[in-house]
Amino acid sequence: MPRRFDHLDDVWPAGLGRRLGAMLYDGLLVLALWIVITAGHVAVTRLVIGLPPERVGLGAAQVLSLRLLMALSAYAFFAYFWTRGGMTLGMQAWRLRVQTPDGRSISLLQSLQRFLVGALSFLPLGLGHLWVLFDAEKRSWSDLVSGTRVVVLPKGRK
Repeated sequence: MPRRFDHLDDVWPAGLGRRLGAMLYDGLLVLALWIVITAGHVAVTRLVIGLPPERVGLGAAQVLSLRLLMALSAYAFFAYFWTRGGMTLGMQAWRLRVQTPDGRSISLLQSLQRFLVGALSFLPLGLGHLWVLFDAEKRSWSDLVSGTRVVVLPKGRK
């Protein structure tokens, strides 16, 4: 059941600067997660499967399995935080929250839509994220597709 956030009159749409700050912070956290996953993948490849060191990282199965693990772990990171409290760790630092227009936490489907469209928004020179500069309600492409919005929380409230 979606959580309903309170004090909805005290929030306002998030601008590009705060969003980019939170993306940078969360990007570093995901990078750390990927380092741990890659180390685990190499350990399994070497110790469980028994490949020699010169064969680690070669072959389509190894490459695809690592890429799949990295994509799934990144989505799990964002989905966990977005659906529980509406804030990743980077969003907490910048006092941002993702929510539905009526002030509820987002669903797993909405988090998947945000994740996929957010990743694809970087391809056309970041236009999907820069869209907040042109949209009257400061929504990015991932906000538009998923039916969500990112808001700034007042100081002293999460």
